[in-house]
Amino acid sequence: MSETRPFSYGTVISPMEFMVKLPSILRRLPGIAYNAIKGLRMLSGGTNVTWGKVLEDIAGRFPDNPAVKSPDGMLTYRELNGKANQYAHFLLSKHVGQGDVVAVCIESRPELLTLYCACAKIGAICAMVNTNQRGESLVHSFNINKGKVIVIGEECLDFFNEAKADIDLDGSLLYAMEDTGTSLGAGMEEISALAAAMPDHNPATTAAVPTKSPAAYVYTSGTTGLPKAAVIINKRIISALFWWGKVVNTICPDDTVYVPLPFFHTNALTVGWPAALYNGAAVALRRRFSASQFLSDVRQFHVTHFVYVGEVCRYIMAQPEKPDDHQNPLREIMGNGLRPDIWEPFKKRFGIEHIHEFYGAAEGVGVFTNLFDFDYTVGTSLTPYAIVRYDTENDVPERNEKGRLRRVNRGEAGLLIMEISEKTPFAGYSDKKKTEEKIIRDAFRKGDLWFNTGDMLRDMGFRHAQFVDRLGDTFRWKGENVATLEVEKALNAFPDISASAVYGVTMPAGDGKAGMASILPLEGRTIDLKALTAHLKASLPSYAVPLFIRLVDDFEMTATHKIKKTQFRKEGYDPAQARENLYVLLPGSDVYVPVDEALHREIVAGRYNF
Repeated sequence: MSETRPFSYGTVISPMEFMVKLPSILRRLPGIAYNAIKGLRMLSGGTNVTWGKVLEDIAGRFPDNPAVKSPDGMLTYRELNGKANQYAHFLLSKHVGQGDVVAVCIESRPELLTLYCACAKIGAICAMVNTNQRGESLVHSFNINKGKVIVIGEECLDFFNEAKADIDLDGSLLYAMEDTGTSLGAGMEEISALAAAMPDHNPATTAAVPTKSPAAYVYTSGTTGLPKAAVIINKRIISALFWWGKVVNTICPDDTVYVPLPFFHTNALTVGWPAALYNGAAVALRRRFSASQFLSDVRQFHVTHFVYVGEVCRYIMAQPEKPDDHQNPLREIMGNGLRPDIWEPFKKRFGIEHIHEFYGAAEGVGVFTNLFDFDYTVGTSLTPYAIVRYDTENDVPERNEKGRLRRVNRGEAGLLIMEISEKTPFAGYSDKKKTEEKIIRDAFRKGDLWFNTGDMLRDMGFRHAQFVDRLGDTFRWKGENVATLEVEKALNAFPDISASAVYGVTMPAGDGKAGMASILPLEGRTIDLKALTAHLKASLPSYAVPLFIRLVDDFEMTATHKIKKTQFRKEGYDPAQARENLYVLLPGSDVYVPVDEALHREIVAGRYNF
């Protein structure tokens, strides 16, 4: 890009920065290598190492340690293992075994974790249905991986029953799981009472579950609208035990890892919970994330490690600041999506020693992790990857005259691809066609296979990278790529803005897609449009300054606290559809002006040369 951007937040790591960190890197490397080798040996040792087997081992070593902490109740490792055994024996009595699907739709409470562990012990695949889905998406999630057993939490029965007629239940055993005990479905047996009558000893099946077998289906939204079921295999989960439990974090048996995110999300299943389990530490959970309750939860549960995602940290930062915010047991946090503009303030305000930002996908073949405390980076990957040039106009990676992909230079952004090999297998989706769509072939040599992450990352040098944007969010305007996250950083830095969502909209005879931003003002604040215009022009290159802005009262969020943009894109800058405060930055203007129907007609007619 030809213009400078004040909001780049360290687009490259300088040699001086690297030299300053080098002594600590050298100190950490032996421990990282030791634990990584230990994990590899465990995985290739010829025995079946699985989640269920590790749970049994940890329950034997730390029976009285807290395993689960929650406003809904507490479980020790003895209790968690015993209850999981009861559910496992119940499922076995219903002829559920290796490779069978158990579909669960339960909010994040201890019973969900218990049922997940039960499936792991018998080799069943736990399909973790997103409890925020409704209608067609919910039906699709149940139907693409038909459950031999389906368990619906009492708290989910209302919306499940609304969709029930379209769900293929033929041959499935349907159970409810009690919550408050006030609204169980008619004709549905309650599973926890049935399981409580079962023996609580470890089932013989656990030792026979292969390490390479699927453990869970996690439903990702992807870009098509309907969910895809990413396959999580035991090998990946066991790798996570070592990676997050020993290599990345320092976790002791009396620590607590707080995961206030839904457990149908991979940050919970393959980052936070494994780190706690492997060390005999507790995992703390909450049904729904609450920014206002964050610090009280941290203090109540004695939380030492916190798993974040998306905008969670921004919501926490938006809470009224108190002088004792730093007085809490938190030491380390791990997650993805911590915005660079609040990276240092968040760390300082809550007294956090280490931020382990990472990059990975539910179905991905590798992970980037900030192991060495460089700021504003997702860190480095120990598995082969490449950041390659991408043609956003034609939506394909660029290839040279020999048909091979082209790597970006240091400081440049491009598409991240990760090598698929025997050491880094791609389990894919339950849908074979969707699996094939994510594979890039003959990238650098004939016959090689690479996983298309669908994400733009920046090469920061020293094998480190910085997340830039999702490919679906990046758009092209005036011959330049506009990364929505970069524009959102600039918008969110404006004093009166609480949050923003940036996207591209089609323009008549326009060169690409123009930038548009939906903006949520801080409560009780009025946006000074002239000051905002000046701020954006000073903060961003001219082509990245949004042409349109829309002031909104609220945002609709995904389960992982990402703003939904699809409807905003669809409504665009048409006042008949948006029905809110719409503004446009006309050519040569220094302030956004209102868009009424007359001005909208002129814009659509191409009167203005944007």
